[in-house]
Amino acid sequence: MPSDSLTRIRLRGRLQAAAAGVLAVLAGLAAGHLVAALTGPDSSPALAVGSRVIDLTPTPVKEWAVASLGTWDKPLLIGGVVAITLGLGALVGLLAVRRRLIIWVGPLVLTVIAAVAATLGPAAGPFAVVPALVTGAVGTLVLWWFVGRATVRPDEPGAPYALPRRAFLTGSAVVGASSAVALVAGQYLTTVRQRPATVVLPRPAETLAPLPAGLDVEGIAPWVTPNQDFYRVDTSLIVPSVDVADWRLSVDGMVDRPFIITWDELLALPMIERDVTLNCVSNEVGGPYIGGARWLGVRVRDVLARAGVQAGADQVLSRSVDGFTLSTPVQALTDGRDALIAIGMNGRPLPAEHGFPARLITPGLYGYVGATKWLTQLTLTTYEAKQAYWTERGWAERGPVKPSSRIDTPRSFARLQPGRVMIAGEAWAQNIGVMRVQVRIDGGPWQNTDLGPDAGIQYWRQWRYAWAATSGQHNLECRVIDDSGANQSEVRATPFPDGSSGLQSVVVTVD
Repeated sequence: MPSDSLTRIRLRGRLQAAAAGVLAVLAGLAAGHLVAALTGPDSSPALAVGSRVIDLTPTPVKEWAVASLGTWDKPLLIGGVVAITLGLGALVGLLAVRRRLIIWVGPLVLTVIAAVAATLGPAAGPFAVVPALVTGAVGTLVLWWFVGRATVRPDEPGAPYALPRRAFLTGSAVVGASSAVALVAGQYLTTVRQRPATVVLPRPAETLAPLPAGLDVEGIAPWVTPNQDFYRVDTSLIVPSVDVADWRLSVDGMVDRPFIITWDELLALPMIERDVTLNCVSNEVGGPYIGGARWLGVRVRDVLARAGVQAGADQVLSRSVDGFTLSTPVQALTDGRDALIAIGMNGRPLPAEHGFPARLITPGLYGYVGATKWLTQLTLTTYEAKQAYWTERGWAERGPVKPSSRIDTPRSFARLQPGRVMIAGEAWAQNIGVMRVQVRIDGGPWQNTDLGPDAGIQYWRQWRYAWAATSGQHNLECRVIDDSGANQSEVRATPFPDGSSGLQSVVVTVD
């Protein structure tokens, strides 16, 4: 056979082998995802590996991802895991051409990695390894069909004949279509139980008057954050799917009367409304990870009183349905701030991504210590005895929100016209209250701003200041003065380990 023909055959065989490895990975991951929808979504191979990557990622890298990527951090992580796995699949396909044993060994190695990742999950059940096993079996079968059936010329060892073009294309189409169907079916089964819209919220025993309209300033964030715009920062690569018929909340640990309540029993308890601002500890000064909402729920202190908290308990270790844990000071859940087991958000059931069917809301604490989503357990314990997910990683135990303020408009590097320019934003000083918000221009004297409506000390306040802008480049800063008379700290601090501080600075140019 002419050398150029042999070269083409070799090249086509190698390309087919690499493509076969990629198709084997796709088929395996799709099948595993479908099975995981039945055995436990967190054990889906790509999600399990991605979750373990999150667990092992150093805190500074996590903070960089949150600050730089925002809500894209999870899709990019999953995409990265899949891309790397596809690359490994292509390599396995190429190696399997010369070493047929790789057809079995390659998928086995990837299966073991996925199985270990799944079993290490905090909510891993007895069937956690099943999706990984299915992934390996399907991947091996696909790889064998494409590569194992290729023949080798007796006189040219190592020069595989490629599959006939029609057979390869037909096989690729069948595998690709089957994988797409499995992925869609798996995703549907994973989310089909997430039906917050079908839940009817009970009438609260304590209602609040409707909030007045916020300030009407172009560019300022809404005073009440719409549910669809509320920030989301958590470690879940897939939103947990919870059927209220199966949901339970257990209260145990250092209590006199441990108990478990169902969804219907929770709804029968006295419900109250509270306006509370939530703030993520990862929020940089002036950052977006903060929002205000009206929450409906049961006072946590009423639930804990029923259990009878024992002397010495200083921490509530809360757990979500996916096994994630947060630690909250008992004092913050039992004092007059009205921490809630919330089931409603802005007049609607909690959205799935914000903790449906129930979550903790602890006014005055950053979310990492007081806002467990998809809540299923409250364990009374001590800080000495137990650590939660974030405190194990060096974050502060208590996490009180630091008073701060933000400029929404104008944005940094904006180009403005001379004359009247409205500077506006929000300020918060939870558990204390906002007395004043001030602005200064180019390091000059602090000027008082006009404050928006007041919804209580646990809710943020809007503010605005009419600035007579003159030509040139200018530096705008803001600060809050709380009800105790203390000024917002000007000491710069990064979010780790207990929240950022300092003044936001916005540079604008007036033409």
